[in-house]
Amino acid sequence: MTSSDRVAVIGASMTQFGQREAWIQELLAEAGLDCLEDAGVDAGEVEHLYVSNMTSGEFEGMTGVMNALAHDIGALPAYTQRVDQTSSSGGAGIFAAWQSIASGASEMTLLVGGEKMTHTTTGESTDIIASITHPVEYKTGVTLPSFAGLTARHYLERFDAPRESLAKVASKNHKNGVDNPHAQFQKEVDEETILESPIIADPLRLYDFCPVTDGSAAMLFCPESVAKEYTDEYAIVSGVDGATDTHVVHEREDPTTMRGVVESGKGAYEMSGYGPDDIDVAELHDMFTILEFLQMEGLGFAEKGEAWELVEEGYTERDTGELPINTSGGLKSKGHPLGASGVAQGVEIYEQLVGEAGPRQVDADVGLCCNVGGFGNCVITTIMEAAR
Repeated sequence: MTSSDRVAVIGASMTQFGQREAWIQELLAEAGLDCLEDAGVDAGEVEHLYVSNMTSGEFEGMTGVMNALAHDIGALPAYTQRVDQTSSSGGAGIFAAWQSIASGASEMTLLVGGEKMTHTTTGESTDIIASITHPVEYKTGVTLPSFAGLTARHYLERFDAPRESLAKVASKNHKNGVDNPHAQFQKEVDEETILESPIIADPLRLYDFCPVTDGSAAMLFCPESVAKEYTDEYAIVSGVDGATDTHVVHEREDPTTMRGVVESGKGAYEMSGYGPDDIDVAELHDMFTILEFLQMEGLGFAEKGEAWELVEEGYTERDTGELPINTSGGLKSKGHPLGASGVAQGVEIYEQLVGEAGPRQVDADVGLCCNVGGFGNCVITTIMEAAR
C-alpha cells in the first residue's frame, strides 16, 4: 500500500433483519460470505477479520465468535478481532477496519457485524442492553427508553416542537423501509397510528422505538490501488472519527446536545475535507425518534432546536428532500441488531454511492453515517464518497 492510497470499500452485504432461526455464528457467516461474493474476493485473501458484536456472550453464551467465523468462511489464517463498543460496535468496526488498511497492516480487511437477540423476552433483552448505563443509574431501574422519553419531553417543551414532528420521523423511516428487501418492517405506518400507539416512555410511544432484531451485515475494505484490480465501482472512506461523552447522562451540560455526535462529526468532517452542506445522504441512529433530531443538530444539518422544523418541511424525505435521511428505513424500520447496525448503515451508504440501492436510490456522491452507543456515550461518524 502506498502512502497516497485511500481506503476503499469494494463489497457489502446485509442479511434479512428480523426474527431469524439462525444462531449468531450462522448469521455472521451468511453476511461474510455474501460480501466476499459481492466483491469477487476469495476468503483466503482476507488478512484481517473484524467482528462487531456487543452481546454474544450475554445473549447466546458464546464467545470467540471472530475465530469461529474465520474458520467457518475459510478465512484462515487471518488475524481476527471482536469489536465491542456497545450499540456503536458496528461503527467502531468501520473505524477499526479503516485503521487496519490505512496503517498498511492489511491489504484486505473484512468487517462483519451481527447480533442474535429475538430468542429472549423483551424484559431480558432490555435488561441486557440497560447494562450499558452507569451502575448507579442501572440499579435504580433506568433504561435507555427512559432517557429517550425524558430527553424528548425536554426537547419538545424547550423548542416548542409539536409531538407530531417525532411521528413524522417514524412514518418517513417506515416508508423508506418498504423498499428495503432486508428490512425487518416493510410496511408504511401513518402518523395517526404512531400517535395512538401505546405509551412506552412519555411522550414516546411504541412506534417511536426500534425493534429487537436478529441479523448481520458486512463490508470489505482494501487500499484504492487494490480496489482497482477488482472493480471500477467502489466507495472511499474519506473521514471517520469517534468520540466519548459522559457515562452518567445527568452530568451533561445540555441533555439535548450529544457531545459524542458533535466531536466525532467534527473529526470526520476535518479528515474528509467535507462539511454538512456537502453531504448528499445520511444514515442516522434512530433507535428512538428523538435521536434523529439530536444527530441532525449535532452534525450541523440543522441549527440547535430546529431539526424538527426541517422534518416538518420535508427536508429529510427520500424522494423530495434536500438531505434524505435513513433511506434504508433506519433502525426504526430496518431493525437494530446491535453489533450489525453501524455496519448496515455503512452498507446503505456504500450502495447509494455505487448506485446499487435500487428503488431507494438517490443522487449521492458523498454520504455520512452516525452510529450511537448507549445514549450518546460513544459515537462513530463515517463519511464516504463515490470513487472518481
